[in-house]
Amino acid sequence: MADLKTDEDEAAPPTAHASAASDRRRFLARGAALSAGVVTSAAGVPAFAADTPAIAVPSWSKAPGTPMRTYGTPSRFEEPVKRVVASGYPKISPGTGSSLTPLQALEGTITPSGLHFERHHSGVPDIDPLQHHLVVHGLVKRPLKFSLETLLRYPLVTRTYFIECAGNSARNTGPQPLQVSCGTIHGLVSTSEWTGVPVAQLLEEAGLEPSAKWLLADGADSAAMSRSIPLDKALDDAIIALYQNGERLRPEQGYPMRLLLPGWEGNMNVKWLRQLKLVPEPHHTKDETSKYSDLQPDGKSRQFTFVLGVKSVITHPSFGMTMTGHGLYEISGLAWSGTGRITRVDVSTDGGATWNPARLQTPVLAKSVTRFRIPWEWRGQAALLQSRAIDEKGNVQPTRSAWNALYSPGNRYHHNAIQTWSVKADGSIANVYA
Repeated sequence: MADLKTDEDEAAPPTAHASAASDRRRFLARGAALSAGVVTSAAGVPAFAADTPAIAVPSWSKAPGTPMRTYGTPSRFEEPVKRVVASGYPKISPGTGSSLTPLQALEGTITPSGLHFERHHSGVPDIDPLQHHLVVHGLVKRPLKFSLETLLRYPLVTRTYFIECAGNSARNTGPQPLQVSCGTIHGLVSTSEWTGVPVAQLLEEAGLEPSAKWLLADGADSAAMSRSIPLDKALDDAIIALYQNGERLRPEQGYPMRLLLPGWEGNMNVKWLRQLKLVPEPHHTKDETSKYSDLQPDGKSRQFTFVLGVKSVITHPSFGMTMTGHGLYEISGLAWSGTGRITRVDVSTDGGATWNPARLQTPVLAKSVTRFRIPWEWRGQAALLQSRAIDEKGNVQPTRSAWNALYSPGNRYHHNAIQTWSVKADGSIANVYA
């Protein structure tokens, strides 16, 4: 119950529903009473029940453990916690595809680097950092060339941001709901602490020409991934990321350097960055015309939908889990928005008929995921679990029907509709459309 004691220090939202607060108090009280067979003595001091058996000494307590390692790895018992790999062309190009973060198996908000989602268009290049350079050129007064060593001499900033693929949650756009894990549906989103150099600092040093309005970001992979980026965004909060979660970027995350555009679709966060070319207008590259555009109901396609919408998903309980008995549970999940901070997450257990505000785990950061929690007493009744996020700009996560009305049935990008998990009387959980 350690996590619950920690969360006790957090202030509940001022608009918290009375029944939710009552459930939370009962949750904590019952958990304390049942914890480890502890009872309260006449003096009010915790004591072990008289019939508590002697504590057995397990085998691992009888012999020395393994020696220290130069690089830590998870416990062998956590081996099942891994990404789901979806290769687009396994025979032609096995390096093309994606791997999804197992959201349902994680807690907190930071994604372990080894579980951060991947999306590759031609595999992961093996780049020698001593031979890799970033060139800033085009409509600048002084074209500049930066090595990794040079960038590391600049003042660094550290920020916590999510990255989400524009195609995340596309599995929920099909005609029938897939019965797969939360991560398999929504796992193309991950959150890390990123450290690097602000793009604005490098552009200022290069000196911008008045006609520079966009920049073309180009990657060093064989797919030559490239995207056009408005100059205003580059001067706002863009970063050349060199570190992830305290260590150098991993190859699959863009080593030795990647572009980071907080809150904007993942494909624009160009990995293995090799050039920033200042240009007067967008280049309409293959990666921003053949895909990453939104199909409209009138048959047209909307280009440059950069900012990611407000979104949330319940990670626990979710498909693949089973309610193990009647009583109190904690509903928990993640919420995020490309426009800023999450200000509220409401949770429904009846398919949206009624809502209760969840507690937001602090700190609540802009353009980062926020963990939400709310206690729920399950008495064996059928339930439809949903979460609905609201951000600081007033954007509200849409229902499935509202999202569908905005796009053609063939659209697979920017899906941020409310997720519904069905809990049946036998405790099983399914993905449903509601």
